[in-house]
Formats: sequence, C-alpha cells, structure tokens
Amino acid sequence: MTADSDPGVPPTAEVRRSRTVRTLRTAIVPLALGILGAVVGVYLFASTQDDGPSPVTKADVGPAIATAFATVLARPAVSATVYQAILPSLVFITTGDDGESGGLGTGVVINQDGSILTAFHVVGNAKTISVIFADGTRSKAQIATSEPDNDLAVLSADTLPEVIVPAVLAGSGGIRVGDEAFAAGNPLGLVASLSAGVISGLNREITTETGGKLSGLIQFDAAVNPGSSGGPLLNRAGQVVGIVTALANPTKSDSFIGIGFAVPLGSGGGAGSGPPR
Repeated sequence: MTADSDPGVPPTAEVRRSRTVRTLRTAIVPLALGILGAVVGVYLFASTQDDGPSPVTKADVGPAIATAFATVLARPAVSATVYQAILPSLVFITTGDDGESGGLGTGVVINQDGSILTAFHVVGNAKTISVIFADGTRSKAQIATSEPDNDLAVLSADTLPEVIVPAVLAGSGGIRVGDEAFAAGNPLGLVASLSAGVISGLNREITTETGGKLSGLIQFDAAVNPGSSGGPLLNRAGQVVGIVTALANPTKSDSFIGIGFAVPLGSGGGAGSGPPR
C-alpha cells in the first residue's frame, strides 16, 4: 500500500502502506425488455379472446415501458446505499509530531462509546492524534488498545459528537471472491470518499516496509490511496468486513494500481479476530 507513517520512512517496492457505483444501469435494459415482452404478450393474448376484459392496446405499451424505466431509475444504486450507511461513522485522522502535521488516515466509529477503529500504522508512532467526526466535531485522541501484529488500533477521543452512529461490524466469515466491495475513507485528504470494486482474493500475506508480515488479508480492487488506511472495507449492505491496511505497487510509487489489502474482522484467529479489546 502506501506509507501512512512519517513521510521520511522509505516505502518498500512491493507493498506500501497508505495513511489512510455500482449503478443499476445494466439491469435497466433487460428489465425494460422483459416488461415490454410481457405487455405485448398480454396484448396478443387478449386480442384473440371474444370475452373478458378489454384488450391491451398499442397505446398502452409506451406508458408501461416509461413506468418501468422510472421505477428502476428511482432506486438508489447499491453504492449510494452503502455510502449513506457508513458516512455518519467515518472519522478523519491526522497525526503530528510536536504540533507539526504528519500523516493522514481514516477511522470508523464502532460502538456507542465513540471508540474509533483504525490501522495501527496510521497512529502507532504519532506524538499527537487528532480526529474529525462526520458531524464536524474535532478532538484529540489517544490509543486505547492495539494489536500491532494485526495492524489494528482503537482510539479514544477526548470530545465526542452529540450523536454517535456506530458502524455495523459484519465480520469477514461470509465473504467470497467476486463479492462487491466498497472502501470508504479519506484518500489523499479527500474527505469521506467511496470507491467500489470486488473481493479479488482471500488469505493473502504481505511483507510490510518494517519487515513484518501480515497474513489472512482480504485482497480487493476498490481504489485506495494515502489517507485510506484505517478505513472500513464494506459489503453491499454497508457493513464493515475489514480495515484497509496496505496496497501493492511494484513501481515504488505511492499510488494505487489495482490491488489493495484489508485486515479481516471476525473470521476467527490472527488478523481476523476482530477489533482490539
């Protein structure tokens, strides 16, 4: 992934840390054609009957198709529903050293106490941690608990929002390769962004820039960049299945080329054991 820690830390060639719609367009045409076929079928059947209700006329076909399109287009895209579900729980994280700006990252509120789950490498070496909640509430924060070996940490904020909206932690036990995946966070400082893709692989292992290893990771292709780390990886229901931890880039660049990794939650054992307690 990209390096989320101090900019002076050299990134590795293979994997860099980051500090951090789908639409229903393809369903419209088949649905409309299906409805058109049904309407025409009813029309042809009714036109051969001597008795019964008045047959459907050709004039009825156009409005029926228009209604079908309007119904489909009125539905929000899956990605829009996911975004609205997670947005109140997203947290913007900045870290610093003696008051100077340092790294960027993302966190997600996980309980009514306002605890913030993020990636450990986003905050682990920071002297100061600041958070901004979705409603604009700003606060200093501290690491409450952590699992460095799994790149997970929970932050406690000094000041909490008036209304706390925790995300739903679904865990990763039921995910499959090919499932839709959504990454929410603050890539490159672009607050509250959402990207969409699929689960590309499971049980991946990577070597971090510090020489450590993370295993059991979720591989996905939703775009992530510096500032995305610590953000939630979501299923199509808007539930958290993992925490974004790294991206792969063999070019020594801090940019996304299609492979991201997330620490799974709730799948049991190791990195999948869930948030630190």
